[in-house]
Amino acid sequence: MKFLVSVIAAGAMLLAASWASNDVAAGERYGKQKVVYHINYEGGPDDKRYRGALRNIQNHINAVGAENMDIKVILHGNGVSLLKSAKLNQKLQSTVTSLKTQNASFHVCSNTLKGRKISYEDDLFEVFEEDIVPSGVAELSHLQQQGYTYIKP
Repeated sequence: MKFLVSVIAAGAMLLAASWASNDVAAGERYGKQKVVYHINYEGGPDDKRYRGALRNIQNHINAVGAENMDIKVILHGNGVSLLKSAKLNQKLQSTVTSLKTQNASFHVCSNTLKGRKISYEDDLFEVFEEDIVPSGVAELSHLQQQGYTYIKP
């Protein structure tokens, strides 16, 4: 009986140690990451798809740690509407602002702005000249060549 209690106690200690190491190991497991998120689609009713994409980015940051992340979000075509919707939508504004404070940057395609006659200063939420890239698709390729992992949520 004493042997069985010792075995159970040892097993419980090993299990507890493995749970503790899993929490610590998340940052170690994933290391530093460079990621490009590609958004070029409509947000759908109530911007549901955009909110889902931004939630994916937040979950990624939560798993790896903002200090271990370099995230670029490339918006072109219909995806530019994410920041257009955020201009009037407090929830999207809050989420975009929060992600920006966690090493995520948002980049907008100049071709889309010109083709759709969108003013980044007047029509989009928190977009500045340095956030504009010449071409969304060319930027995606450029970042992948620099070692960024491509994700399309």
